[in-house]
Amino acid sequence: MPKATVYNMAGQSVGEIELSEAVFGAEPNEAVLHEVVKNHLANLRQGTQSALTRAEVSGGGKKPYRQKGTGRARQGSTRAVQWTHGGVAFAPKPRTYRYTVNKKVKRLALKSALSAKAAAGNIIVVDDLNMDAIKTKDFQRFLSAVGVERKALVVTPEVREAIVKSARNIPGIQTTTAKILSVYDILNAQRFVVDKSALAVIEEVFA
Repeated sequence: MPKATVYNMAGQSVGEIELSEAVFGAEPNEAVLHEVVKNHLANLRQGTQSALTRAEVSGGGKKPYRQKGTGRARQGSTRAVQWTHGGVAFAPKPRTYRYTVNKKVKRLALKSALSAKAAAGNIIVVDDLNMDAIKTKDFQRFLSAVGVERKALVVTPEVREAIVKSARNIPGIQTTTAKILSVYDILNAQRFVVDKSALAVIEEVFA
């Protein structure tokens, strides 16, 4: 059964906790992880790119020169794609890139991501992840004390304003709640910093 060290807000080790085998002990499925991350990135795309086809650019109503006798290639319009100021061939138009992934696939990907973090020893459990005041410097000191050097995903059981606002100006640090975990965010983070009570919620919801 996978285990993780429990820290307090001062960065001191206060014990060890056993992680759920069902959530943190699965064999990571790379194909499923790839599919879910690809879906996440596709759903983020705005799809607002647009260009004009030859039918939409202005001008070009008159044949530029006669069909034969000039020694040049025949042309019917100055707005064909090969002309300067012409339209765009197969011009991109606004569209949606969204598509859905099966719930079971998403859940398997989440377990795979969490299991990979557990296997690598990158899960940090905090006894009581909370702050009395909004203080970025204090939160940065806590992250340094528990070994967070670059990117980290900080998970609380519910939205804790002091944590969210203290962390939002620190590059590479993201906050979320236990019930809305993102596979992409977990994989993108170097460390998974989770409140002990949020850990219980994750194990209850996703087991």
